[in-house]
Amino acid sequence: MSNWQLMPDTNQLDQKLAQHIAGKLAEDLQKRGTASLAVSGGGTPKGLFQRLSKCDLDWENIQVTLVDERWVGLESPDSNEQMLRDKLLQNNASNARIVGLKTADKHGKDGLAEARRRIAGIGKPFSAVILGVGGDGHTASWFPQAANLAQLVDPAGSAEVEITDPVTAPHQRITLTLPAVLNTREVIVHIVGAEKRTVVESAIEKQFPIALILEQTKTPVTIWWAP
Repeated sequence: MSNWQLMPDTNQLDQKLAQHIAGKLAEDLQKRGTASLAVSGGGTPKGLFQRLSKCDLDWENIQVTLVDERWVGLESPDSNEQMLRDKLLQNNASNARIVGLKTADKHGKDGLAEARRRIAGIGKPFSAVILGVGGDGHTASWFPQAANLAQLVDPAGSAEVEITDPVTAPHQRITLTLPAVLNTREVIVHIVGAEKRTVVESAIEKQFPIALILEQTKTPVTIWWAP
């Protein structure tokens, strides 16, 4: 399976992973003058984002976007973008260039074209893409029960961004597709706890959505874990 990086606790996980991601960003800044990062929401990456925000980088030339987002406003506690602004766009990273997925439109289908334009404008390949994993094996907003899952994870698909209804979770979602996620120098799977490790270890056998990342050989994948 992919390369595992096992840490003894979440403090070391956040510290080591922040250093690793900063190194990826620094390499692209040196090579092309810009860098780009796609990140996931939820509770797991909050400590990582706080560490990363203190890294000494040319943040004004770094674009940061989300792997997926709930179709809610910034005032909602469920907004991944607001969490990103609160935890990452602070300290040294306060002048990073955030590219949100959620538009002002009431319905996701009405904002999809604008979201696609925004993502198309980001320099690629991404320096890194950070993924989480759900208990049902979903990653990004590729939920097993979504009616358009096959479209979201079509390796030959041309769209970088799609709208989806997770069915088993609240809120309509907007998400990067499989080809967009794999257009990166490295995919980082960031998980904490025994349950999530079990999900990832059994993902290929059970054909969870995260298995599509783990099985492919096009893009390097590392799995960062702490108990």
